[in-house]
Amino acid sequence: MIPDDLHQRLREFGQDHLIGIIEQAEPAARAKLIADLQAINLAELHSLFQQRARKDALPERDRIQPMPVPSMTDAERAAFHEAGIKAIVAGAVAYLVVAGGQGTRLGFDDPKGMFPIGPISKKSLFQIHAEKVQALRQRFNARFPLLVMTSPATDERTRSYFKRKNYFRLPPQDVLFFCQGTMPAVDLASGRLLRESAAQLCLSPNGHGGTITGLHAEGLLDELDDRGIQTISYFQVDNPLVNLADYLFIGRHLREQAQVSSKVLPKTGPKEKVGNFLLVDSRCAMIEYSDLPDEWALETDDTGRLKFWAGNPAIHLFDVGFLKEIAVDTDRLPWHLAKKKVPCLDDAGNPIKPETENALKFERFIFDALPQADRWTILATERENEFAPVKNKDGVDSPATARQLMIGQAKRWMREAGVEVADGVTVEISPLFALDAIEFRKKWPGQKEIRKNTYIS
Repeated sequence: MIPDDLHQRLREFGQDHLIGIIEQAEPAARAKLIADLQAINLAELHSLFQQRARKDALPERDRIQPMPVPSMTDAERAAFHEAGIKAIVAGAVAYLVVAGGQGTRLGFDDPKGMFPIGPISKKSLFQIHAEKVQALRQRFNARFPLLVMTSPATDERTRSYFKRKNYFRLPPQDVLFFCQGTMPAVDLASGRLLRESAAQLCLSPNGHGGTITGLHAEGLLDELDDRGIQTISYFQVDNPLVNLADYLFIGRHLREQAQVSSKVLPKTGPKEKVGNFLLVDSRCAMIEYSDLPDEWALETDDTGRLKFWAGNPAIHLFDVGFLKEIAVDTDRLPWHLAKKKVPCLDDAGNPIKPETENALKFERFIFDALPQADRWTILATERENEFAPVKNKDGVDSPATARQLMIGQAKRWMREAGVEVADGVTVEISPLFALDAIEFRKKWPGQKEIRKNTYIS
C-alpha cells in the first residue's frame, strides 16, 4: 500500500487526509498519487504554509535608488557591436524562449506559442521566433541552439507541434526542450494538498524562476558549457518583436563580463503594469508594479521625469556559469506565495468550483537572480521596436495591438529603404528576409511603392 516513509511524512506534515483516499483508490490512481507525493518536499511545503501570512517585504526607501540611464560612447558602441557578432559567429550564444503558458486568456486552447500572430502570414509565435534563430544561423553560417521551456500543460503539444512543422528548418538536435517543474496547491485555511481528480493533485508550474531549475534538472547547463556556450539569451514567447540580432546588447554583456544583462523600457506612466528595475543597495533588482507603493511610483526628478522609469520587458542575458551557481543552491531563489481560486475535489471526491480564493500557489521568479549578480548591465530599448506582448484577448497587450506594432515596424523599415506604403495597407516582413532595417534595405529589390497588403519573405 503506502510506503512506510511516505505514510510517516503524510502524518508528520498534516497531509494525513490523503491516507484514506490513497488506500481506497483504484490501483492506477493509487500508484499515481503515491508517485506524485514521493516527489514533493512535504517539509518545505509545510514550512511555506506556516509563512502564509507574510508579505514579501520591500526594502526601506533609503536603500533604493532609481536605475541610472545607461550611456556609452561611439567607440564603446562599435566595440560592443563587434564583440556581439563574434560571439554569435563562434556559436557562444543560446536562445531560450519561455513557453510554459497556455493560451487560455486569449480564448485559445493550445500552448500560447502556437497562437497565430503574423498579420498576413498567420505564422505562430513559435514560428516567428524559430525563424529569427534560423535567420541568424544563416547570416553567419553559425550553429547554436534554440532552447524551449515548456510546462507539464504544454510540453507534449509543443514538442509535437515542432516535430509536425519540421522544427521550422532548424536541425532537431539544436532545438532543446525542457520542462519547468511544478508545485502543488494547498488549501488556504488548512495547508492540505488539493486534488483536481481522483488520481491527480492540483499542480501548477513553478514560475519563470523554474527556467533555472529546469535547465539544471535536464542537464542542459552542463551541455551548453560543454558546447562552449557562454551566454543564454532569455525572452518570452508572447513577444513577437524581440530582437535576437542585438549584437550591441550581447557584446556589451560579454565585454563587461556581466553575469546578467537586462533590457529596460521607459515606462509609459507611473503605474504601468510592468516590473520596475531599480537599485537596492547598489545592486540591480526589480519590484513588480503591484508591489511598488504609489508614493514611490509617482516620484519625479528635477526635470519632471519619473525616478522609477525603467520597465521590464523580460529580455535578459545570463552567463551560463552564473546560472550553474544558482541552480545548485535553489534557496537562492525564494518561493513567492499567491492566493488563488483553484477548482478541486473535496475529501468525498465531489468537485468544488470556488467563488473566492481557496488555495495557495507557490512560484519562483527569474528576477530574483538579478541582485545576486556582482556584475550586470542594462540597455534601454525602444518599445515600438521590441515590445509587443500578447497577454489579453482584447484591448491593451492583445493580438490586435501586437499586430499593429509588427506592421508599424515593417513600415518603418520600408520607409528607411525609400519605400512608400499606402495608407491602410498591411505589410509584414518575414525574419527569413530581414532581421533589421539595414538588412531589409540591402535586400529590397528597389520597388518604390506598396499599394496592397504584402507579405515579404
